[in-house]
Amino acid sequence: MKLLIVEDEPQLLAIIRKGFSEKNHDVSAALDATTALSLLSQHTFDAVILDVMLPDGNGIAICRDLRKNKNFVPVILLTALGSTENVVNGLDSGADDYMVKPFRFSELEARVNALVRRSSIENHQPDTIVIDDLFIDNRTKKVKRGDDSISLTAKEFRLLHFLAKHRNNVVSREQILDNVWDINFDMNTNVVDVYINYLRKKIDKPYKEPLIHTVKGLGYTLKP
Repeated sequence: MKLLIVEDEPQLLAIIRKGFSEKNHDVSAALDATTALSLLSQHTFDAVILDVMLPDGNGIAICRDLRKNKNFVPVILLTALGSTENVVNGLDSGADDYMVKPFRFSELEARVNALVRRSSIENHQPDTIVIDDLFIDNRTKKVKRGDDSISLTAKEFRLLHFLAKHRNNVVSREQILDNVWDINFDMNTNVVDVYINYLRKKIDKPYKEPLIHTVKGLGYTLKP
């Protein structure tokens, strides 16, 4: 596995780098945004561990830039801020996961492994899914409803794709957190509800027939 670690605390960077290197992973490291962007432009990585606060930039801005340029490498953000608002802001940038400092290396390793596994599985999913008048292209990450193109963030797309893969079945908030974010949130968090509402505004609200449905006490389902 080829990893990029972007962290401005030299001691923490050394610990993370040593941990993954000892597992025989190919690890590149950057202490600042400038070096990180240079490495990202020159190499292809299996995952990126990205600190939010950097001396010359912001990890969230780097993540947004990656997604804008259609680079969907799995990204896990590291930060000292762990409120739901901070988490949503980080995930809105296109990040796949979010860890609050301090953390155990074993948990970081498990989350990175899960992200890489999921990315590999998604790359082998069918290219397109059609449900009623909703068209989802997993290869290009494009979504259309009827003749209308719908712009989604990376996280919104991943949530919609997960619901579509399980169309006509009810999926719980826990299943969504496990499969879309790989995050062990407090189950009282409302981050799933926030993103379901984001999707509804784009997928359902402008159209006569809703496709995303709430099953009270159980979760959500996407169906014609």
